Amino acid sequence: MFSLDKKAPVVRFKGFEDEWEQRKLGDMVDRLKSYSLSRDVETSEETGIKYIHYGDIHTKVADKITRKSNLPTIKNGIYESLQKGDLILADASEDYQGIATPSIIIEDMAFQIVAGLHTIAIRPIEVDSIYLYYLINTQTFRRHGYRVGTGMKVFGISVKNIMNFTTLFPSYEEQVKTGSLLLRIEKTIALHQRKLETLKQLKKGFLQKLFPKNQENVPEIRFANFQAEWEQRKLDEISDKVTEKNINNEFTETLTNSAEYGIINQREFFDKDISNKKNLNGYYVVRKDDFVYNPRISNYAPVGPIKRNKLGRTGVMSPLYYIFRTHNIDKTFLEYYFDTTIWHRFMKLQGDSGARADRFAIKDSVFKTMPIPSPSIEEQEKIGCIFKVIDDTVALHQKKLEQLQLLKSGLLQKMFI
Repeated sequence: MFSLDKKAPVVRFKGFEDEWEQRKLGDMVDRLKSYSLSRDVETSEETGIKYIHYGDIHTKVADKITRKSNLPTIKNGIYESLQKGDLILADASEDYQGIATPSIIIEDMAFQIVAGLHTIAIRPIEVDSIYLYYLINTQTFRRHGYRVGTGMKVFGISVKNIMNFTTLFPSYEEQVKTGSLLLRIEKTIALHQRKLETLKQLKKGFLQKLFPKNQENVPEIRFANFQAEWEQRKLDEISDKVTEKNINNEFTETLTNSAEYGIINQREFFDKDISNKKNLNGYYVVRKDDFVYNPRISNYAPVGPIKRNKLGRTGVMSPLYYIFRTHNIDKTFLEYYFDTTIWHRFMKLQGDSGARADRFAIKDSVFKTMPIPSPSIEEQEKIGCIFKVIDDTVALHQKKLEQLQLLKSGLLQKMFI
């Protein structure tokens, strides 16, 4: 249901039409005991007492707290314990957006939980705890925190200013439905995140096992009916170096090779044009499915990345890149081979000394002798196919994840006032 009434949100559940009531947070919760317990109280012993440090709230170690949450254990002591439904807020943050970041205990615990350093613990009395957790995550509360927060390098908020937060609240029943919906969405987001991580680990494992290790002629895992040893061919036996210049500036789109994102439009990657569009005639032409070696090193690519142009269009690249066009090899197979680290050994052994700190130096004449392990074309196609299926599934989950995150963000804006 949609409403333009200022005392109701934009989006509501069907059957709820009452105006929301203005309430002060301090009238709806009780404050609980927090302790100035810093990291020096942590222990590896099993004492049955865990605590919530404000740093663990900011890093999401403490967020929606369950028995599986990896909270630090602390030394024995006499403390007031928190319980299911309690919220613990960080009262200090290096970023004003982090002021009063909340965590919540969402199930009964088998151990004692204590509120530690720079935390404010509260127990909802006349408000649903899940609803309150999401309310504190809205921009409505963030703006309140910014207005009343103090400090320059470190922002802080007092208990008084948290308790003085005043806004419109729906009925308890509507609170429960709203909180439950958002919690279900977040659980679904977490499920897709786990699936995404599992698929990425699966791909990583296959990259190690579906290609032969250095000095070996067969991989650890093979498809049925393939038994022949793999052949070692040099890069220049299966490719030609591209030397086609962009005569008369025929092509105007400058591309770059990102270790993380692959071949991508230069402006999209850098948020600005690095090259001069009026003087691209000295650049090399990069056509669909051409491969590009970028000598720039990074954490993602310690010897520089080799990526395939999968944009479906032609662009140009700086002569600093080594561009090659393949033949007599499955392009998808080769693309995923360059996602492995197997070829890095050749690069490190053959690379030139005295390279710039941010670039890997290797002569073209040496680079093109890189050994490429090659099974039959049929086996190449099967290997390429399985990786493509994994990547397509990863992309599907990634898209679903982004949609769910947008949905959650939208509901946080439209289901609260």
